[in-house]
Amino acid sequence: MSMSASTPKEHVCWGGGCAHAHHHRLEVRDLRVSYREVLALDGINFATECGRSIALIGPNGAGKSTLLKSLAGLLPMESGSIIWRGQPLTRSSHEIAYLPQRGDVDWQFPITVRGLVEMGRYPNLGWWRGYSKHDSDIVQRALTAMNLLDLQDRQISALSGGQQQRTFIARALAQEAHVLLLDEPFTGLDKPAQDNLSRLFKELTAEGRLLIASHHDLQTVTGYYDDVLLIKKTQITFGDVATHFTQEKIAEAYGGTSVAKL
Repeated sequence: MSMSASTPKEHVCWGGGCAHAHHHRLEVRDLRVSYREVLALDGINFATECGRSIALIGPNGAGKSTLLKSLAGLLPMESGSIIWRGQPLTRSSHEIAYLPQRGDVDWQFPITVRGLVEMGRYPNLGWWRGYSKHDSDIVQRALTAMNLLDLQDRQISALSGGQQQRTFIARALAQEAHVLLLDEPFTGLDKPAQDNLSRLFKELTAEGRLLIASHHDLQTVTGYYDDVLLIKKTQITFGDVATHFTQEKIAEAYGGTSVAKL
């Protein structure tokens, strides 16, 4: 699964030639977001780079989905800034892919696996350029990477939960996304599918992508992610899991409610 890049525009963080962390840095500064005139997030500050996986943790209503959509450029900021590769993120970018919760997707929509993955190419086509062999090659590479070639002609309604997640990730790869923002990707998956998705996350970050995923199972955070961003409408802590994912910080986020020992 190797793709070399001749220009920064074509670079998709695939393969061994992706040691460009200084070009692939995400910074969030004093982010404040209101949703329908209700304050949803305030005081979010963190910086990270491609090659990391981040668990976004917090109770229901903490603003996790709002933060993911803001990072994707899908929700406006009230104040603060999001800096991607040294430039302010003012609108959605094809380099940043948002993957919604599976429950928010109409899986009865009549489209095949390949058709859904091909949709990842649309942001790159623009008004004037048609679908080309180059686009087909990238779709093929994405399907191969996610082990979906045997399923490419299957209707998405016939997929298992794990296959659905791999299809959406393949669409993000076809989009040439550097950053994957995933909303509760493990929800509804059985244990083998969760383990497979966790291994896939590690492969994607090893190749140089940045993954930020909202996550609710506190018991699996340490095994699945490199870093943790703990929020409750405001930021409680951010950093490597071993240092920042503590009982004290978890209790602060969940309002002192009972939390299982980690």
